[in-house]
Amino acid sequence: MLRKTKEAINRGHSQVNSAPPDWFARGLGHIWLPYTQMKTAAQPLPVVRAQGSRIYLADGRVLIDGVASWWTACHGYNHPHISTAVSHQLELMPHVMFGGLVHEPALLLARRLAALLPAGLDRVFFCDSGSVAVEVAMKMALQFWLNKGESQRSRFVAFRGAYHGDTFGAMSVCDPEEGMHSRFTGVLPRQYIADLPVTAQAARAFDELLERHAASLAAIIVEPLVQGAGGMLFHGPEVLRHLRAAAERHELLLIFDEVFTGFGRTGTLFACEAARVAPDIIALSKALTGGTLGLGATVAAKNVFEAFLSGEPAHALMHGPTFMANPLACAAANASLDLFEREPRLKQVAAIEAALVSGLESARKLPHVREVRVRGAIGVVELDRIGDIDELRRRFVEAGVFVRPFGKIVYLTPAFTISEDELRSLTRAVVSVLAR
Repeated sequence: MLRKTKEAINRGHSQVNSAPPDWFARGLGHIWLPYTQMKTAAQPLPVVRAQGSRIYLADGRVLIDGVASWWTACHGYNHPHISTAVSHQLELMPHVMFGGLVHEPALLLARRLAALLPAGLDRVFFCDSGSVAVEVAMKMALQFWLNKGESQRSRFVAFRGAYHGDTFGAMSVCDPEEGMHSRFTGVLPRQYIADLPVTAQAARAFDELLERHAASLAAIIVEPLVQGAGGMLFHGPEVLRHLRAAAERHELLLIFDEVFTGFGRTGTLFACEAARVAPDIIALSKALTGGTLGLGATVAAKNVFEAFLSGEPAHALMHGPTFMANPLACAAANASLDLFEREPRLKQVAAIEAALVSGLESARKLPHVREVRVRGAIGVVELDRIGDIDELRRRFVEAGVFVRPFGKIVYLTPAFTISEDELRSLTRAVVSVLAR
């Protein structure tokens, strides 16, 4: 089901303009880039446009995008249906505050999300990013217990290998040792960090932790099936079923962070579908708008929502991002959901999965390769180590692809609409660059 193309793959051999554009030269000295040591990092690549699975650089080169802009552009860049929806909404109403006012794009999107998610998840709180969606989920869980008069339930169980975002609460449930926020250890709220119950021994240790500390716990939080920015670490649906049973046994809330996994990335529309379990709260973002505009959503079950209903004003959820439920972003999200309904996205993901399995197979034989793993539209080559990561990234650009290794992994998370030839170019580039 991968889209075929007769167009030759441009592998970066277009005529190159050596001088950077004026806007790049004049503005770069005023920007602070994410996750970047600004003193030593290589310069970023100036981009002038993007289309489908192609990134067009200012110097004339064209790169095949292997990561869909941090896993967001599931339909490819600049999809005409989404662009048309956003343009139409821009003419009507680019924004209006969501306090005391509502609008059709947001209410339509909330209704559609409730219909797509597991039964019972039907109250949608909009925000503007995945990290904030997680932050809101944690705040909901804490206040759920505060409203019930159980203020001692103030801590979370999270897992090694986890990454949930860069805001303060989200950082506290990331892996405190291997994660990117280890420098903040000691100043973040203290949570319980466990191994995922992927083995019998880990399951016993996890169960014992809950037995000891259940009275102080508000919720368990997990990235279902794939721990993304923690290293693209996979686990099976049985782990989620174990967490659901444990949460019910100890009367804890269960939060699924599907910021990365939601909207088809693992092979089902939502990762939790593979386990046939439902969380009490789910956090969504990234591919929610098809990679067009920033939007997040925290969706709660009925029992969570009802804990906030009271004659006491202080029992309300006191949270409200200025640009929550932005009409442009909601229009993009509704258009993205249209595409999931009208076009064979999940069949495309299955085809990508098969192509990644075959295309990355030869990487298993390369020196320093520890493991090759694939799930849905996620392909991962894990190495013993990566020495000069900037040099590795440069080699991928030389090969005509945009791939962003991190930690010890090289990974692919392409758009679901990528062509067979484009995907083949990506997998060949991964194998050939790592073989040098």
